[in-house]
Amino acid sequence: MRTIQFREAICEAMSEEMRRDESIYLIGEEVAEYNGAYKASKGMLEEFGAKRVIDTPIAESGFSGIAIGSAMNGNRPIVEYMTFNFSLVAIDQIINNAAKMRQMSGGQFNIPIVFRGPTGSAGQLGATHSQAFENWFANTPGLKVVIPSNPYDAKGLLKAAIRDDDPVIFMESEQMYGDKGEVPDGEYILPLGVADIKRAGTDVTVVSFGKIIKEAFIAADILQKEGISIEIIDLRTIRPMDHQAIINSVKKTNRLVILEESWPFGSIASEITYQVQEQAFDFLDAPIQRITTADTPAPYSPVLLDEWLPSAKDVVAAVKKVLYIK
Repeated sequence: MRTIQFREAICEAMSEEMRRDESIYLIGEEVAEYNGAYKASKGMLEEFGAKRVIDTPIAESGFSGIAIGSAMNGNRPIVEYMTFNFSLVAIDQIINNAAKMRQMSGGQFNIPIVFRGPTGSAGQLGATHSQAFENWFANTPGLKVVIPSNPYDAKGLLKAAIRDDDPVIFMESEQMYGDKGEVPDGEYILPLGVADIKRAGTDVTVVSFGKIIKEAFIAADILQKEGISIEIIDLRTIRPMDHQAIINSVKKTNRLVILEESWPFGSIASEITYQVQEQAFDFLDAPIQRITTADTPAPYSPVLLDEWLPSAKDVVAAVKKVLYIK
């Protein structure tokens, strides 16, 4: 099986779907002439032309609204944000138009649209460019939220998102675009709403998603040397969430740690914790532990940034805490 970069997997998914369906187009800042801010649309302008790969002004609210209107009229747009931090400029369009239009129109209008781009911290980008908003979007009925962690999942999930008849928030990472992974040559699609057990284990369940899951893998290798086996579940889709995969694992391991790159208040970890205590409370042998960023805006200093972000060290400590190992 061939090995390609995350950005190439994204580009392949969009290109294959655009070849299949002429109603699909890509719109956003620098997606055409510049081949994408992170080169995720490299070569697409040359293949599909300026009517289907469209550069826009720096006006997220404007081009998001145009795309939503075109989706109401039979097109299937892919909207790229240079970063989901900039989606805040268009959040009224996303939440009050895209997410609600099917219900408000009594089912007369579907909004088959994908909003995609990088999320979370990408190094020293400062407080306004290092935020994760998956819990904001996941709190909105009518939106689906997808966050892949590797090239294989990214391609299969993006193809599913493009074919979906509802609006999908598809979150990537600037720090993952160069990641390499095995991706099949042939056609494949991964269903939305299905988690994946990336590593089987028996002692503790660790649930995560997106690029921060890498810290769980590092921690798993460290803990394995100490005879501790952790099971790593990659959610892949935040909404709809595969609660059953988590419950099944907790019933096996009896312990749960949740790792995410977001602030603690109102987090995805909070939702998972509620679901587990409701459906599997009697199986828990220790209180659930969550690992998040610090409850502050992202710092610029690299020293402070390392402390602000979750790490493998934090995962190891949380796993040992639920195992009552000092």
